[in-house]
Amino acid sequence: MNILILGSGGRESAFAWKLAQSPKCKNLFIAPGNAGTGQYGTNVNIGVNDFAGIKQLVLSKGINMVLVGPEEPLVKGIHDFFLADEQLKNIPVIGPQQHGAQLEGSKDFSKQFMARHNIPAAQSQTFTQDTLADGLAYLATIGLPIVLKADGLAAGKGVLICQSLQEAEQELKEMLTEAKFGAASAKVVIEQFLSGIELSVFVLTDGSNYKILPSAKDYKRIGEGDTGLNTGGMGSVSPVPFADAAFLKKVEERVITPTIDGLKSENIPYKGFIFIGLMNCGGDPYMIEYNCRMGDPETESVLPRIESDFVDLLLGVAEGNLNERELVISNKIAATVVMVAGGYPGEYLKNKVITGIENVRGSYVFHAGTSADRDNVITTGGRVLAVTSLQDNLFDALQQATADASRIYYDGMYFRRDIGFDLL
Repeated sequence: MNILILGSGGRESAFAWKLAQSPKCKNLFIAPGNAGTGQYGTNVNIGVNDFAGIKQLVLSKGINMVLVGPEEPLVKGIHDFFLADEQLKNIPVIGPQQHGAQLEGSKDFSKQFMARHNIPAAQSQTFTQDTLADGLAYLATIGLPIVLKADGLAAGKGVLICQSLQEAEQELKEMLTEAKFGAASAKVVIEQFLSGIELSVFVLTDGSNYKILPSAKDYKRIGEGDTGLNTGGMGSVSPVPFADAAFLKKVEERVITPTIDGLKSENIPYKGFIFIGLMNCGGDPYMIEYNCRMGDPETESVLPRIESDFVDLLLGVAEGNLNERELVISNKIAATVVMVAGGYPGEYLKNKVITGIENVRGSYVFHAGTSADRDNVITTGGRVLAVTSLQDNLFDALQQATADASRIYYDGMYFRRDIGFDLL
């Protein structure tokens, strides 16, 4: 098969590494890709939202399947674009159509979906500029801290946790009346704060059947000890030690099955990944959010633990017979350390030469914000590399990934040395 991956981050680098291992994969293309994805296939400089350019590429290269990495093209309807085009409609797209992608594209849609299907979640209500007075009144009833979520896509920045009522009132006004997050905050979900330990569970579905992929936990804060600003993710581990068989059975019964059944009952076609963001509250799972794609950096911890042919699993999604495909998960533990640019998540350094990747001994290096510049690999993004080690226990995986990250250098390099230590 000729396969196209859309995206350019660490997640897509891990996908490229995994798909290239399959005997079913003949040629792999990544649009736009990065310096790392080029090791496994051919990078093509086309943006993920350039649907016309993607069509041209698919037809010229004889692409047989498209795997969509990030959420934006899904929310903008890349899958629907294929289905509506005579030349493209028979080429499978792994990723939901626009309606299903609303699980991530609209926090309000997803909260209403959870309510309709009795999926346990934090108490919440949604408000607009016209109902700002009602929103301010609701803030006083929900208890502290208060969570405010921009309804639309805000590049991972649209969630605020307010420690005082005064702060929540000020932020709500800014989001609704001053477009703090642009069009994404035209609606705001006010949500009860859940205390517990976060984790993510990943599901691959053909719309009827599903496979539960390994669980993972990611670390969002820039500083060690989970301090400082939120980021796209500074590291992850898989599996999550407290997500044992009993807990995952609750997740399947209370969240996954009602989600798949709910999509079917509402005639929402869904072929692809469902990222289920959860809070473990005293042993019970509560939904925080859905994403309509795999997480990043969780993908870099999850994929190395999948031993079966990943292209075969994706074919099961495309053909609607995922239940007939084999999913084999390693008992080993994966730990991922994300290396970022100096200044990230604020204004960060770019175009710094990366050295020492060849010195890494016991880890995989997945590229995120990199590009090739003649003979050099240079930094182009805030998150630069994801270093993943697969070992027999969590301590060894963390030690190895951290040691290997230390063997890489670029000006302004930074990574957290405490990823996963809260779980030891």
